[in-house]
Order: sequence, then C-alpha cells, then structure tokens
Amino acid sequence: MREKFNRNEDGQLVNIEVYLDAKENQENNPWIYSVFIKYDVSDKSEDSLDEFFETKESLIIALEYENRASYVGNRIVGDWSELYFYANNTKQLDAITSKILKSSGYTFDTNNARDKEWGFFDHNIFPTDLELSLIQSAQIVELMKEEGDDSSIPREVEHYASFDTSTQKSRFVENALECGFEFKDDISSDELEYGVALTKNHSLLEEDLREAIEPLLEFIAEERGEYELWSTTLANISE
Repeated sequence: MREKFNRNEDGQLVNIEVYLDAKENQENNPWIYSVFIKYDVSDKSEDSLDEFFETKESLIIALEYENRASYVGNRIVGDWSELYFYANNTKQLDAITSKILKSSGYTFDTNNARDKEWGFFDHNIFPTDLELSLIQSAQIVELMKEEGDDSSIPREVEHYASFDTSTQKSRFVENALECGFEFKDDISSDELEYGVALTKNHSLLEEDLREAIEPLLEFIAEERGEYELWSTTLANISE
C-alpha cells in the first residue's frame, strides 16, 4: 500500500509517497534507479494532473514488468517529481524510461547507483517514527470522521506504550507526567507484558497530535520501547 506524507527539508516542503513494505525485496535489489521528471506545479488543471499521473503510472508499470525493478516511492520537490526504484540490475531501465517519457514532452533525467543497504530509502523516503505515527493517526481520524467525529474538538485521548521491563516503563511514565500526561492504567497481555496507558486532552488535528506524540516518542526511544498509538471517543459539535 502506498502512503503519502509531507516533510520539511531545509525550509522546503517535500511531498513523499512511499511503499511501506518495499524492503521485503531488499536482498534481491541492491541498485537504486532514479527518474527525475520536471512538472510545472503552477499548472493544477485537472487534465494536466490526470495526464501526469497516467504518465507516472505507465512508467512504474513498464519498469516493474517481469520484476525488472520495484517502485519504492516518489518525492516531489519544487518542479521535480522524483521516482525511485530498486533493482537487481539497471541494464534495461534507461531504455524503458526513454521509450515512455520521450513522447510525453516532459523534461527528465535518470540516475543509478549501488545501494545494497537501501540507505537512500531509509533516510529520504521512508517515514520517521513520528511521520509514521502521524500517517497511522490520520487513518484513524479519517475513520472517525466517517462516523461523524469533529476532529477539532479537544477530548481525552489515551496513548499507549510498551516496554521490555517494568523499570523502563516506570522511567517513561515519570518523564511523560512531567510533560503534561496523566497515568491511566497498566496494561498486561501476552503481547504487552509491560504496557501503559496515559491520557491527555487535545484535539485530533494533525498539529495537536504531533505535539502530543513527539515527546512520547522521544521518551519511548530512550527506554527502547514501542509506541502503540492511541484511542479516544467520538466528539460531535452538536453534542
């Protein structure tokens, strides 16, 4: 499944599309193949967007045909749309790309490099822990909106974390309480032997979720734990 999110890099907004499961093919694909397509971002007409999307998807299908390459993500930076693939080798890829794009009228360029460890993917395409948490949060918020929730209304939100030891959990809770959270309950199960639920009042708008989740992730990382997302009740402006 493709996920999309935004990232600020040195003051510039970057729109990123990523295949979260892309690294399942890492061992077989040590080469990164990049295609850079210049697209006039000022032209936002529906026809223009549709044409660009069709060109992009045609290129992905052609390069992925017979497992030549695996599409892993797209970065849009200014006027350039950067498409990234990983492959076992890159011998045929330039010819395929040229065949698709030369007739399109778009200015384009390509590049390939050995990247056995997928370092570029990890640092420039795959979301950080915070970005991934916000992607997952947005999915929850969208489902709640379908049930009539008004995400702008503050309400009590439960945040969950799990740890390997009770000591790690205790240190995490102590830090979180100093950051405005309240202890709700210990959680114990086969999967979460040392789990904890904390609460804080805030809305489900992205900026408020970011403000709540970011410090939790820092405290959790210090204790080598896992953030297990959050839950809350529906809130409707008419209530």
